[in-house]
Amino acid sequence: MHAIDLNADLAEGGEQDEALMTLASSVNIACGGHAGDERSIRRAVGLAIQTQVAIGAHPGYEDPIHFGRRPMKVSDDDIRGLIHRQLERILAIHPRLHHVKPHGALYNQSNQDEAMAEALVAAIAEIQPDTILYCPPRGALAKAAAGIKLTTCAEGFIDRRYAEDGNLCPRTEKRALIEDVDEAVSQALKIAIQQTVTTLKGTTIPLEARTLCIHGDSPDAVDLLRSTRSSLEEAGIRIMAP
Repeated sequence: MHAIDLNADLAEGGEQDEALMTLASSVNIACGGHAGDERSIRRAVGLAIQTQVAIGAHPGYEDPIHFGRRPMKVSDDDIRGLIHRQLERILAIHPRLHHVKPHGALYNQSNQDEAMAEALVAAIAEIQPDTILYCPPRGALAKAAAGIKLTTCAEGFIDRRYAEDGNLCPRTEKRALIEDVDEAVSQALKIAIQQTVTTLKGTTIPLEARTLCIHGDSPDAVDLLRSTRSSLEEAGIRIMAP
């Protein structure tokens, strides 16, 4: 039976974490960069243990005012420092990370900049070399991880539209977010079953993903994830962490 992971971004100040935790198979816990603090991390880790989902870190730019979604100029030392600080913060509460998934602008910028990607994956490997990096199927992050033999899991998005080059449409685009549940579920099924996605312009392009993400700060995140999970299971697809 074909299987796919459903991951959710949590501990970002939303009120849906507990419900999302029961529907996801892995979670990305904000660890004090774009959002989160010791209390929220501890709560999210506790919920994840109770629901037996895979626990991952979700490090981002230390820019909570812009929720880590504003591109920034950073040095290799800056990246190393923020990755170390944030992973150590969650590891002090839970000593083993199943995966690491960069957040927001850090995720997008590093996937397009080889030097940033190399600095980011090196910093992760310094902390926990046997973890999994959740990243786009193509780009600088997967290439940098392969260079140091850091395991990756290719990620697709349920609630975001794609550009022709296979990258996510910037949030500044009017239709970058998918807010209709039926459309989001349709995209999830297409990625999971056909390994393709339809772009904002209507082109079908390849997208091989082993994990699908839902943003926990979306108002309809619970309904979206519940419908996605149900539809995938009805299609004979097992939901499980890699």
